[in-house]
Amino acid sequence: MDHWLKKSIFYEIYPQSFLDTNGDGIGDLAGIIRKLDYIRELGCNALWLNPCFLSPFGDAGYDVEDYCQVAPRYGTNEDLIRLFEEAHRRDMHVILDLVPGHTSIRHPWFAQSCKVEKNEYSGRYIWSDSIWHDVAGYGNITGSLRGLYPRNGCVAVNFFSNQPALNYGFAHPTEPWQSAVDSPEALATRQAMMDVMDFWLSRGCDGFRIDMAGSLVKNDPDSQETIKLWQQVRRFLDEKYPDAVMLSEWGEPDKSLMGGFHMDFLLHFGNSHYMDLFRCDHPFFSREGKGNARAFADTYEKNYRLTSGKGLMCIPSGNHDMERLRHWLDPEEMKIAFTFLLSMPGAPFVYYGDEIAMRYLDLDSVEGGYNRTGSRSPMQWDHEKNYGFSAAEADQLYTAQDPAADAPTVADGMADSASLWHTVQTLCEVRKAHPALQADGGMEFIYCEADAYPLVYLRTGGGEKILAAVNPAARQVRCPCGLSPAGQPLFALGGPVTLENGTLTMPAESAVLLPVE
Repeated sequence: MDHWLKKSIFYEIYPQSFLDTNGDGIGDLAGIIRKLDYIRELGCNALWLNPCFLSPFGDAGYDVEDYCQVAPRYGTNEDLIRLFEEAHRRDMHVILDLVPGHTSIRHPWFAQSCKVEKNEYSGRYIWSDSIWHDVAGYGNITGSLRGLYPRNGCVAVNFFSNQPALNYGFAHPTEPWQSAVDSPEALATRQAMMDVMDFWLSRGCDGFRIDMAGSLVKNDPDSQETIKLWQQVRRFLDEKYPDAVMLSEWGEPDKSLMGGFHMDFLLHFGNSHYMDLFRCDHPFFSREGKGNARAFADTYEKNYRLTSGKGLMCIPSGNHDMERLRHWLDPEEMKIAFTFLLSMPGAPFVYYGDEIAMRYLDLDSVEGGYNRTGSRSPMQWDHEKNYGFSAAEADQLYTAQDPAADAPTVADGMADSASLWHTVQTLCEVRKAHPALQADGGMEFIYCEADAYPLVYLRTGGGEKILAAVNPAARQVRCPCGLSPAGQPLFALGGPVTLENGTLTMPAESAVLLPVE
């Protein structure tokens, strides 16, 4: 891979919770620009911004009202363009969160589609032909709205009732109201989304994380028509923006990579067993040592083979949709978890605040967050008012903040050389310095047995061989390893690790990145 993505370490920013510069209690683009040097100092060189477009915020911006206008609470289109420019000046890249599967009910397209009279947008969404004919249950349609609009019919939604589903057609239409994938209305929707991508790429955006990428075409059980759709998008990008990145929220890398995506996220739902590592009753990375990484490794190896050894699967520390890592692991355990996250193939993603072990909070729902709201609290920068997030009064903040006396802050993390912050920073620098540890380096599990520790894997690339080994358990462990050291560790936690006579011995709660031959 000869691409900027190869060395990228992403930092995910939830814009409304990062830094407020105008005192309204909500983060903004100016705040992100102000903290670019901080993100670069941490070691991240790419940003993923959650949706920042005009929206009624019924689902925190994932209900888009206008794909080509920044929400005023964040700033202006010019502010976003300035963010692109300032990032590029620092040799950083920015990808936006594109939500192609649905819009807000307030999108002008939807207002037109609700009219009785036929118009350009009548087929932009999925409507049945009768108010008595529900669309829920067809293909992968999860729900519908009915009886709210003049048009005779029910309209499909993607989960929330304020998110009507855009019409990309049905792979296997079974009803007269279901469009084929090559119908004029389905193709018009496809073109409209490529126009949105063109709009932002032409203004300096470096690519997109695609929300629900595998769900656009309905009744497509083998995803073949969805793959073809994305292949068309990739051809469009290759012709006009060949460096533009597409990362998919799909969870099936063999399909998404075939569709032209560069990488695919391991999801917190589905069959990746990602949750076994960090978020379950007995996480593998807990010091209690009762976890099991074998199912994760089996699934990862299967996907690795299906993607021809590319291994381009993103493993995030967390995101806006799941409980924070700190809910399950303490900062010392998180150091070992980050050793794993920052030494695996694909681009790693650090969720804002995870570098200081921000807590998951028990909060009432804000903007459709429900249980996810507790992972979306404002960033904790220092010990000034509202932890340096905003000059607003506390009751005006996007959500409440951590009330604990020992709430972590960036200032404390940066001041303590033994902190999680410095561990993440060091791991980022080691990763960027060694091709074997980067996105497209080879990967092979050396030791990963059911209900056993440690987890050991070999990374290769650029003429390097680097053994990565993690032992989160609070006990010494050994395993067979037919390799020999080829130098001093590039990174180590928890005491000396030995590799002698075909045996790897690791002390309790340790990790190592070791050159081998």
